[in-house]
Amino acid sequence: MHDALLDRLQRTATVVCLVMAVVAMVVTRNWWSAVSVIGGGVLIGISFVSIRGGIETLADQAADRATRPTVARAVIKLVGRYALLALLAYVMIARLRLHPLGLLAGASSVVAAAVLEAGRLFKK
Repeated sequence: MHDALLDRLQRTATVVCLVMAVVAMVVTRNWWSAVSVIGGGVLIGISFVSIRGGIETLADQAADRATRPTVARAVIKLVGRYALLALLAYVMIARLRLHPLGLLAGASSVVAAAVLEAGRLFKK
């Protein structure tokens, strides 16, 4: 089950993240700033895809009454996904020394994309 709005939101977030990376590189005159923004975009992208996949799985299971959703499996997958995100964030901040503000800017790309999509819906 694919939702056209979520597909558009994902594409818009990718474009917004890339634009913010270019702006960061131009403003700071340092390509490492752009890498920080892209790193934050990767983190939020993984989170977005994980949450979306979990919700689509639950929706498919709710539609198909024959399969019973297992709560324990869903919780283990959720904890595993967030553990992976925590590990990636640690590596990006502590090991790669990416700037936290760049990571935050990249992570806000989904929020910026949601604002743009809301503006498009209100325009119609």
